[in-house]
This record gives sequence, C-alpha cells and structure tokens, in this order.
Amino acid sequence: MKIFSRSMRHTAMPQRQRGKQTALKMNCPILIVITLGWLLHAQCHHTDVDAAISNRGSNTRSLSNGAQSLAASSSSSSSMTAPQPRFLSRGNTYRSVVGDTLVLPCQVEHLGNFVLLWRRGTNVLTASNIMVTRDDRVRLIDGYNLEISDLEPQDAGDYVCQISDKINRDQVHTVEILVPPSVRAIPTSGQLQARKGGPITLECKGSGNPVPSIYWTKKSGTGKSTARIGDGPILTLDKLERQQAGVYQCTADNGVGDPVTVDMRLDVLYPPDIQVEKSWIHSGEGFEAKLVCIVYADPVATVSWYQNSFPIQTTDRRIMNTRANRHTLTIRHIQQEDFGNYSCVADNSLGRSRKYMELSGRPGPAEFYSPKWGRSSDSYNLTWKIDSYPPLEEVRLLYRRVLMNDTFQQPGRWHDFILTPEHRPATEPLTHIMSYTIKHLHPGAYYEAIVQAKNRYGWNEVSDIFQFIVASNSLDIAPEDAEVVASSKSRSNSGSVSSLPHALLFPGTLLLAFALRNSQFDRLRLGLG
Repeated sequence: MKIFSRSMRHTAMPQRQRGKQTALKMNCPILIVITLGWLLHAQCHHTDVDAAISNRGSNTRSLSNGAQSLAASSSSSSSMTAPQPRFLSRGNTYRSVVGDTLVLPCQVEHLGNFVLLWRRGTNVLTASNIMVTRDDRVRLIDGYNLEISDLEPQDAGDYVCQISDKINRDQVHTVEILVPPSVRAIPTSGQLQARKGGPITLECKGSGNPVPSIYWTKKSGTGKSTARIGDGPILTLDKLERQQAGVYQCTADNGVGDPVTVDMRLDVLYPPDIQVEKSWIHSGEGFEAKLVCIVYADPVATVSWYQNSFPIQTTDRRIMNTRANRHTLTIRHIQQEDFGNYSCVADNSLGRSRKYMELSGRPGPAEFYSPKWGRSSDSYNLTWKIDSYPPLEEVRLLYRRVLMNDTFQQPGRWHDFILTPEHRPATEPLTHIMSYTIKHLHPGAYYEAIVQAKNRYGWNEVSDIFQFIVASNSLDIAPEDAEVVASSKSRSNSGSVSSLPHALLFPGTLLLAFALRNSQFDRLRLGLG
C-alpha cells in the first residue's frame, strides 16, 4: 500500500506539469494575435512606440517567427525620418466689431495622422474635424480655419490652434472685440432742477471698447447743438442764470460706429424776470395801442396789468391775451383817459416783478435820414421824420459846430430854429417828413443837431444827437440852395422810408467818435432833456 501510494504521487506530479504545459501551448496563438494587433496599431499611430515594441519583440525569444519578422520590419521603418508638421499661418491680433464674423486662420503642412486642436483656455473647441464646443456660432471652414459669427464682447481672448504631437506645437491668435459706444444719463430720467444762483452737476456714463470719450453741448432754440462746453462724464455749472436752463447733450464717441448722445433737461427755478417790448408807446384818440410784456419765470408766473396802480379788468376795449411768455394788453378806440402809466406784474412762488410803460399821445422821437456826409461846402440839408397822430404844432431844431482833432474836441454854441409845420386833419394818422437846409456852414467842419416836436398833448422827448460833416472846398460839387427851407410832408409809414435818400458812406478817417457829455449838458442847459 505504501509502495502504491508513492507510485501514485509520483505519477500525479507529471500530470499537473503536463497540464500547465498544455495550457501554455493553447494560449500561445492568442498571445501572438494580441501582440500582432497591438503592433499594427502602434505602427499606424506612434512610430516611437513602434520602435519600442519592435525592440521588445526582438528580445522575446518565445515569439513565433512571424512575430519576429514583423518586429524587424517595424524596426527598419522607424529608422527612416518622417517630415515634421509645421504652421503656414502666423499668430496675430484681430480687432472686430461686435456682431461681425471673424475667421482665425490655422494652416498646417505635413500634419500626417496627428490631430489638430482648437482651444480657448482649457476649453477644447474642435478636435480634428469634430466640433467639441456646443456653440453654434463656431465652425471650421476651408480646412481648419476657425470661424466665429455674431461676435459678442465675451468672445475676446486668446485662441490656440495646437498640433497634438510630442512637442505640442501651437499658434495663438488674440481677439479684441470692438464695442460701439453707449451712454446713459444719471439720473436715468434726464430731468434736473436747480435754483437760480446755485450750482448744479450733470452726469452721464459711457461704455464701449475702446472706452469712449465724453463731451457736453447745449441745444439752441432751433434744436441744434452749440459748441462744446465741457469734457468728461461730469459737467458742473456754478451760479446758475435763467439763460442756462434748457437741454444739454452728453455725447460718447470711441471711433467705433457713430457717436451716441443722451439728452438731459435742466430747469432753473427763479422769480419772474420781465422785459417790455416798448417802454413808451405812442398812439392817438380813436386808435389802438398794444402794450407787451415778455415774462420769464420758472415756475410759470401769473401776470396782471395795472394803470396808475389800479388793476385793469378785461372789457370790450381792453383785451388781455397770452402766447407762451408774451403777454399783451390791447386797448381799442383809445380815449384821453387811457393815456398814462401802465405796469405789468408777474408773480410765482419765488417772487414778484414789475415793469412800467407809458401810453402817450405826444409825438414820437424824431429820426434822421440825412447822409452823414454833406454834398455842399457851405450848407447841409437835414431830413427827419416824426410820428404823431394829432397834427404837429411846433418843431424845434438845434445845431452846433464841434471843433475837434485826434486828441481834442470843443463844442460850439447851439443855434436854435423854431419851425411851423403844415397842419393836417387830426383824424389822419401821419408820419411827418420834414427837411431843413442850413446855410453859411464851414467847409469840412463837423456839426451835430437835435430835434424836438410838440402836438396838443405836449412836447416829445429830444431826439438822439445826429452828427454830420460838411463837404470840403476841394470837392467840386454844386452848393445847395442857400436859403433856409422848412417844409412838412405827409406820407404813410410804409412809403416814407423807401422815399428817403440813402445814407452816403464816408472815409473811416472821418468817422471820429463824438463825446456826448457836453451835448447832454447843453440839453439840460437848454431845458431839452
């Protein structure tokens, strides 16, 4: 039994070893197939790996002859130098406007079986011809050029075209997105208020790429912008006046597209400020007169009319109307009691203002129409007009010589003439055109004259001083008639101006300024003003 047991153990051991050898023989073809497939795959994609596998195959003695032959072939092919891929395009910086389409070039030669990647930072956009990104705006065109359509500000940055070789060659494009300017008012309503005399700050904010420059303008009454009044996002106005109220424009410009603007309206709050169209209004009984006040106020003012400090009520003869800031008192069929002092009074929450006017039947001030330069060397013809509804009763003319040079002037004494104009019907509104020829004047001398007129309501205001120059002896011009002529002509307002002689121009060296101080003194001395 013992002998049999040892015999059994002895025979059992070779059987187990034979089993292992049998399993090894059965697995050898499978190993060879796996090894061949792995070698073929490595040969197609990685030549460096081929060499390593080939060396391993040549050192493995247990491989079959077919495997050794394939390894030897791979080793010999790896010894040949393959052309390396390289970029034909170059990295660049691109500036494009938002909304446009941009193409980033990536041209490579000898790419072989390497994979070309587009990436932005760590995000892969494409791998070979496969789109990795889910952004529909990105695609490959004409090979591996990357197109980005409908550009957005967030598309700015670096884009990398990379070859997945051992070196990982890459090409970098930098994209800058240009954004047209935009601007907004602060506050967004664009409405500002400030008191007259105080400061105010106007502010706006602009954005865009590049950062826009900002400047300020103010719209005129026609709606057009005036000259630039400030630069930067903040405009400060000190000591506001009412004229500074209006619409201000903040403009942003960065050279991308057109400049953009935003309007801001500034209201300056102030008490009423009144301007009268005429402080002295001439009319006659039975006719009509218009008294006009122009009122500036914010808040809007209420306007009242007064005659001699008594409030005026609207009647059939006295009509008040308002158009914008223009307030008019119309008096129809004027009666004698309508003449006198009038005032318009404007009130708002910030204060009150009053301006005075006079409605008078006295003649209007004389207006001269003679040329400055006389045509005669010893006489001069004065022509003037006077408005008066009643007939003129008397006209007074005063003239005098002025001795002067470049540094000195000395007025002479006044010469006084009383003229009696022709009588006209009181019912006929007239513009009286009168002329007067003065004789025995000095050639080339300087003179000045004033006129005052009277009707049944009294004397008018003395006219402005009229200055004239007598012709020189060197001018070969026939003298005027030497006799004094006084006449009165009646013409309508529309026809009188066109029928008057045109003023003559004279050399600039003769246009010397006459001092009016002595003239005013003489007016007081003569009781004319």
